[in-house]
Amino acid sequence: MRRREYDEEDVRVRPGKGSRPRTRIRPAHEDAVEGFVVAVDRGRYTCLVEGEGRGRRREAPREVTAMRARELGRKGIVVVGDRVALVGDTSGTPDTLARIVRVEPRTSMLRRSADDTDEVERPIVANADQLVIVTALADPPPRPRMIDRVLVAAFDADIEPLLCLTKADLAAPDELVARYEPLGLPYVVVRKGGDLEELRTKLAGRLSVLVGHSGVGKSTLVNALVPDAGRAVSHVNAITGRGRHTSSSAVALELPSGGWIIDTPGVRSFGLGHVVIDNVLAAFPALAEGAVNCPKGCTHRGEECALDAWVEQGHADAASLASLRRLFASRDAPEDD
Repeated sequence: MRRREYDEEDVRVRPGKGSRPRTRIRPAHEDAVEGFVVAVDRGRYTCLVEGEGRGRRREAPREVTAMRARELGRKGIVVVGDRVALVGDTSGTPDTLARIVRVEPRTSMLRRSADDTDEVERPIVANADQLVIVTALADPPPRPRMIDRVLVAAFDADIEPLLCLTKADLAAPDELVARYEPLGLPYVVVRKGGDLEELRTKLAGRLSVLVGHSGVGKSTLVNALVPDAGRAVSHVNAITGRGRHTSSSAVALELPSGGWIIDTPGVRSFGLGHVVIDNVLAAFPALAEGAVNCPKGCTHRGEECALDAWVEQGHADAASLASLRRLFASRDAPEDD
């Protein structure tokens, strides 16, 4: 057997990792379709895509399963309520997967932190224009400090709050309604088997997110508002007075009369470490105007605060200032009453 002769054509050099030229230019994805994120589950995003066609020939919206594209980066967080751009297989047929390549600008972002010392924000829902704070009047009893905390988060995110008081057949709402009257907080009272027409009116045509403790009746409300929702419901523990987590993830559901509601898992804590006080104050124009005379870094709770003089001069209501300061104090107080 003759020995083989080798020449330069037999030499193969493997290119190094740095041989591929890098570029900051990213594809524009001009052919991407718009989707609305209605659910998130373990890195998979269920997006609703409008059907094709016009008029009577327009197809029904379809659900598309997608994943985040690499170009979004580590900080490209996608949550329920986001408007996104999708590429790839957007047919919605089983076992297909599209890619989310862009998150459209948000109008709002509801966030919370792990605790009051943690400034890291945890996005919950995007683009909501109404935050419905669901609170039971009994079984479990209402927790005003928790309501205060969620209110602070709503004002910080510039989302209109709505207080929804459930289980009015077990207790009267008067005391809790009076507590939030100085803030001008709108509310609706519902009872088991009662009429939900007032609540439906307030939800119509809006993107509302429901937040509340486990056991207050959020999922029961959702099932009544959206008959085919099929949200699991549970009972309140007779010993602890707390409910079980029956909803494990946020989900957006379309209302028959128009609009969307986003049901979120029951919360037992709502950290406010990310909140900026001035954002909350901006929700009260009459008081915010007087705050321009406050010293830099004013917490609006000390003797140096100019809001007391502003109220004494008749520019704002004293009860509103007291309620606002109670909201500020909720950041430093424990959530349990």
